[in-house]
Amino acid sequence: MPRHARGFDVQAAWDHLVRRDRRLGSWMRRIGPLPPEAGWRSSFDPVDALARAILYQQLSGKAASTIVGRVEAAIGSKRLHHDTLSRVDDATLRACGVSGNKTLALRDLAAREARGEIPGLRRMSYMDPDQIVEALVPIRGIGRWTVEMMLMFRLGRPDVLPVDDLGVRRGAQLVDGLEVPPTPTVLAARGHAWGPYRTYASLYLWRIADGAGGDVTAPRTNRSQD
Repeated sequence: MPRHARGFDVQAAWDHLVRRDRRLGSWMRRIGPLPPEAGWRSSFDPVDALARAILYQQLSGKAASTIVGRVEAAIGSKRLHHDTLSRVDDATLRACGVSGNKTLALRDLAAREARGEIPGLRRMSYMDPDQIVEALVPIRGIGRWTVEMMLMFRLGRPDVLPVDDLGVRRGAQLVDGLEVPPTPTVLAARGHAWGPYRTYASLYLWRIADGAGGDVTAPRTNRSQD
């Protein structure tokens, strides 16, 4: 089984997309090349990242950051894992501002990690995106969108198209001049032309939806469908 590198050649992705899709290519030329994501080169801990994704859901960045800081102080570690989260009880997590549902989600994540059900970074490097999604979505509080963001922004997989994402759908609407955003099914079919670089196409669709400006390093939290 081949090993998947973290990240991909953005120049090759650019060349492919502008050649395969004239309408998207026109927008891409207007915006200019997008660089590789910084997250592809930084250290990455899947369990810790999933725990933080749970804590950040449906909160502003500032509020979530405050809660994460309280949890880190309570467990005495910046590493959110089974062995550290087990240092505090549910009441302590709730006192940190963690909701009841998120507390249950963190406990489920920790229990699955302890049972060896969460693939590590090395194992993920040999898994296809669909296999990673299948392995992680059973975790309470983790949906497909969260895993897709991990695949795109941290694992650097080149061919991920989050069809349920409202920003991506809005970008596709603008590219194709549609009256309403395409449905996920229609967008999935439309995106076949962008493979094997649908991740790079998605980055442009977010940028287009944001008015060809702003930061696409991390999609807005209200885009999440989880």
